[in-house]
Amino acid sequence: MSDRIRLVAVGHSYVVGMNRSILRHLASRENFDVTVIAPERFPSELGTIQCEQEPADSPLRVLPARINRGRWIYVFGYEAASLTSQFCRDVDIVYAWEEPYIYAGYQIARLVPAHVAYAFRTAQSLPKRYPPPFDYFEKTCVRRADGWVAGGNLVFENATSRGYPAERGRMITLAVDTRAFRPLNDEERRRIRDRLGLKQPVLGYLGRLTRAKGIEVMLRALEMIGTKRDWSLLVLGRGPAEQQIHEWARRHGWTDRVVIRLVPHGEVPACLPAMDLMLAPSLTSRGWKEQFGRMVIEAFASGVPVIASNSGELPHVIGDAGWVVPEGDAEALAAAIASALADPDRRAAVARKGLARANEYSTSTVGGRFAQFYRELIEARRAARAA
Repeated sequence: MSDRIRLVAVGHSYVVGMNRSILRHLASRENFDVTVIAPERFPSELGTIQCEQEPADSPLRVLPARINRGRWIYVFGYEAASLTSQFCRDVDIVYAWEEPYIYAGYQIARLVPAHVAYAFRTAQSLPKRYPPPFDYFEKTCVRRADGWVAGGNLVFENATSRGYPAERGRMITLAVDTRAFRPLNDEERRRIRDRLGLKQPVLGYLGRLTRAKGIEVMLRALEMIGTKRDWSLLVLGRGPAEQQIHEWARRHGWTDRVVIRLVPHGEVPACLPAMDLMLAPSLTSRGWKEQFGRMVIEAFASGVPVIASNSGELPHVIGDAGWVVPEGDAEALAAAIASALADPDRRAAVARKGLARANEYSTSTVGGRFAQFYRELIEARRAARAA
């Protein structure tokens, strides 16, 4: 297929510029013309996020769209005219980064013209059954889709066990922009630590501050280590457990050791390399388990070794490029932290493995997989129309 491919990508995650890295790769290196439709603003745990503008030299065309019922992820929808005005243009494929069981996903699938290829992404790794009308939304999307993307191994297994056609699915993970997330030299890392008021070694956490992310397990593990070793804790994120961490630090007299920062995703690369070790102690519950763990691949690309729990997809993401401990086991986490802190050479070796593994998740690698997938779907639809 030599002609340029016209792609429309829709999704509330695209309000954040860093989530468009694969689309930029497609537009600049894979012969795609890309239009992005994202909510003009979207509520999140970090507050309302405005649709971020692209740099002046960006190859993407970004169209902020109005949405309805934005406070409720299951029922929010796009202003229909924003979608149809683009779908009815000369488009080859529409890709929805919206779950198929929510209204927005169903709305997109319903509005894509019959001659246009359509695919969606899902990150659901639990075998949930949805009540009406959400079960109807999901069935409609799956029936209409030329293809679908699972965000991880467990997601693919779950989807196919629930009737998603395996022959139309692909397991394609999230990506990390290795130009933004990269190792820094010792002097650059020292400047970041000084700016944040941290002393080495720096333990780090990146993500939502919730029970499901294992915050309590992490705090118990650090209590076990106590003052037997030097350490600082850098927490990048926000959530209901933020006050708990502050109170915990005050109770133990460790306020000088603990720094919590809420930074936009685009500023994370400027802070993450300050860490000597990242902790990802996620917990599985009845309604959730770690679907992927993008913070892990961002740490890999930044040259930061990782200790993670075995929740959900994390063992698949880490492979042999980090430490994996049983979820919920604070003692095992404390032992892994103490062992890693005591052996700088081992940490450096693990960091090198992670840096090599980051190439598997790079924007270029993952973007190439998407490009091939999209081309296959378009060719199949054109062949079906010609038959």
